[in-house]
Amino acid sequence: MSVQHIDPGCPVHVTPAAIRHFRQKLAGTAAAGIRLRVKESGCTGYMYVVDIAESAADSDLPLLLDGDVPILVDRGSIPVLQGTTVDYVREGLNFLLKFENPNAQDHCGCGESFNIREPGA
Repeated sequence: MSVQHIDPGCPVHVTPAAIRHFRQKLAGTAAAGIRLRVKESGCTGYMYVVDIAESAADSDLPLLLDGDVPILVDRGSIPVLQGTTVDYVREGLNFLLKFENPNAQDHCGCGESFNIREPGA
């Protein structure tokens, strides 16, 4: 798996497969980009939220992947997302976004939510 590094201070890394997926999702839209964030949810604490953003918010960190794929990372989510790799993979018959998050400690049984390590733990 190769990873697209935007710059050393970037909170997330995105694989070429995920960049292609995001590019396809944005094709033909007037969207500002793909927004990545986490929200409190599920049985373990947090879940990833990926959606098409019609416009950028003041709380977004804008990134440009591969010169033409805009990503908006919610600044409030950066402590949880820091160091995460986003990939687009095939599992069986399905394709899905996969998050490799070094901050995630446990995942719920259904895979929908996760909790994070406490700072200093």
